[in-house]
Amino acid sequence: MFDLDTLLSLRVAVDALIVLAFWAQSRRYPAIGGPGWWAVASFLSILGSGGLWLRGTGSVFWAIVVGSTMLVVAAMAVWLGLRSYLGLAAHRRHLLLTGLAFILVMAFLTYGIDTAKGRQAVFSLVVIGIACGALRDLLRAERESPRVPELRAVRSITMAELAAMLGFAVSVPVLGYTPDEVMPVYLFIFLTTLLVRMALYNALVSHRLRTEGDRARQALQVREADQRALIENLGAGVMVFRPDNTLTSINTAARRFLGWSDGGANPALPEPTSAGHAWQLLGESGQPMRRHELPFDRVLATGQPARDIVMGVPVGESGEVRWALCNAYPENSTDGGLRHVVLTFIDITSLRNAQAEQKTLQAQLAQSQKMEALGTLAGGVAHDFNNILAAILGNADLARQDLGTEHPAAESLDEIRTAARRGRELVRRILAFSRQQPMELVEIDLAAVLAESCALLRAALPSHVELVQSSGGPAPRILADPTQIGQVFVNLGTNALHAMQAQGGRLEFRIDTLPVQHAGVPQELAVICRQRRVGVVRVQVVDTGSGMDETVRRRIFEPFFTTKAVGQGTGLGLPMVLGIVQSHGGAIDVQSRPGAGTTFTLLFPAAAPANRGTMPAIGRATAAQPVSAAPPTPTDARDTMPESTDAPMPHVLYLDDDDTLVFLVRRLLERRGFRVTAFTSQNEAIEAVRAAPGAFDLLLTDFNMPGMSGLEVARAVLAIEPTLTVAVASGYITDEMQAEARAAGVREVVFKTDAVETFCEVVSRLVQPAA
Repeated sequence: MFDLDTLLSLRVAVDALIVLAFWAQSRRYPAIGGPGWWAVASFLSILGSGGLWLRGTGSVFWAIVVGSTMLVVAAMAVWLGLRSYLGLAAHRRHLLLTGLAFILVMAFLTYGIDTAKGRQAVFSLVVIGIACGALRDLLRAERESPRVPELRAVRSITMAELAAMLGFAVSVPVLGYTPDEVMPVYLFIFLTTLLVRMALYNALVSHRLRTEGDRARQALQVREADQRALIENLGAGVMVFRPDNTLTSINTAARRFLGWSDGGANPALPEPTSAGHAWQLLGESGQPMRRHELPFDRVLATGQPARDIVMGVPVGESGEVRWALCNAYPENSTDGGLRHVVLTFIDITSLRNAQAEQKTLQAQLAQSQKMEALGTLAGGVAHDFNNILAAILGNADLARQDLGTEHPAAESLDEIRTAARRGRELVRRILAFSRQQPMELVEIDLAAVLAESCALLRAALPSHVELVQSSGGPAPRILADPTQIGQVFVNLGTNALHAMQAQGGRLEFRIDTLPVQHAGVPQELAVICRQRRVGVVRVQVVDTGSGMDETVRRRIFEPFFTTKAVGQGTGLGLPMVLGIVQSHGGAIDVQSRPGAGTTFTLLFPAAAPANRGTMPAIGRATAAQPVSAAPPTPTDARDTMPESTDAPMPHVLYLDDDDTLVFLVRRLLERRGFRVTAFTSQNEAIEAVRAAPGAFDLLLTDFNMPGMSGLEVARAVLAIEPTLTVAVASGYITDEMQAEARAAGVREVVFKTDAVETFCEVVSRLVQPAA
């Protein structure tokens, strides 16, 4: 029944198949320990079976010594493969040492004492020891992994082999069988257990693959969950698109940026679809992006990442635009095909707004610096021009008085006076622009001042232009110079009428109030109003005229810039408006489009309730320090000469560095009967007072002189004669100058523009004792 050669042939065939199977597994799954060892064990088993084939040929060494050693080493390799599978130490030197030791023992038992029972006993004991070692490792593995049925099955087959090996060990010496009688039976038993064992080992490999596959899937799921959580909690927006431009995933930051809820897209910004519902994105310049500029299309066209793209996304029905810095890159499959386009972006809306605000502030600063420089230059020119005009007007008046009204030259003198007065008005505008014109601040009813200005405008109103004045709520009050505010309204109204001269239209003045926190209130004005605890008064001048483009709008406040024909405008009207508004602590804004009219918005701090019925201390005249700004009134010296009395006429000391004005003023005052002592040197004037302290009734000095200023002269003179009346004349009158003049003891600061024509009246008033 059990033919030895047949069983050996079958075992060799089975071992050959096992070698091929486990060798392939070891190459395919090198991380799994065991299959390589088991392939080696089957190969060694083939060599051992070959030795058993040689038993009848008389080759004792190969049949007994080598064959038995190969079978023992094969069993050792099976055990080491099991240890390697279980993650225990398995070294090749153990296999080599076991084989070397066993072959030496078998050689001794064969050639030394030649005992078959001894060889069988040693063989059986070694194999039983190897089986016990394997059984110990299996029991330990079962304790660590109790739910692996394959390990229990391997333990069972190992115990069966151990029992069979014990039976083989005792069958010959105890039962009396010969090795040749029991060899086929046990060879059949071990062939059967070999097949079962190898099947179980293959099942162990499959179990390890399943376990590692499950672990890999779990690890992948954990990584994916971590990645999703990371992406979901990123501050940057992440959107993943399919190649057809449909959206496959989006994180919370992107939803927040787009204004989407967790339930779906914003109706004002629907989700893009392949049917053509694409977004209208804006480029960095604010213009719509072309298709080839879009991040998605750039990646789709080139297959390369697109980096650092600034784009705007309209996200609301109100037209709100949010800005983002975007990067887009392709996500390819293993075969190189495009799977997704990933778009990442960060919200730079606040940065964009800050940059826009910074540019606006820089433009405002540049404009302010330019206007300040132009104002300083214009004020300096106006000061010198004042002296020239004063000389022209004064000498023209004197010549007219000398010649009389019937003289042929009187008409020419009148033309000279008219031209000089035009020049003086130009100087007034320059000074208003440069904010070097004195103000008399009082609490005014803005609506009443506007009504007076509208009355003046109606006199020149064309029939095809409608003028409307409206006020929202109670009439607001502000601290202002009513004359200058009226001039602002007249200038703006006149410009509006010119803009509507051809086609007609509507001119409307609107007055209302705004809260300090209103978005249209500039920060500087808001700070002032909060400090004073007042609101903001707004005046809007709206016309339906021709409007202007952005280039013209940016330049309208530049001095001498005008779009009118030559002779129709000086280019100082709007600069004067700007100067007056800013000198009152206000702000001005202009909105205009060609063909859509223009809106000027003026903002002023409202008057505080505590100021009602009072005048501020700064920038206004008092009884002791009035500012002479009376309108020019031509006078005739013969009509204004004082009556002849026995009392001596007042003695006036006049100081000016301009000898032309010195000559003019001397003649003017002497014609009125005043005694005049005039100097062009400050030191000479001071020494004259020192020499005769009580000889003068009035010191009238220019303010702006080289060396010593008029205020320094006033201090020096008053130190000598404290009772002397001192007045200072200047074309520059500022709040600081008036404060310094009062501190120095100066009785009055005279505005030099009007000083020539009203000089006699001013001097007559000043020489009177102070009340």
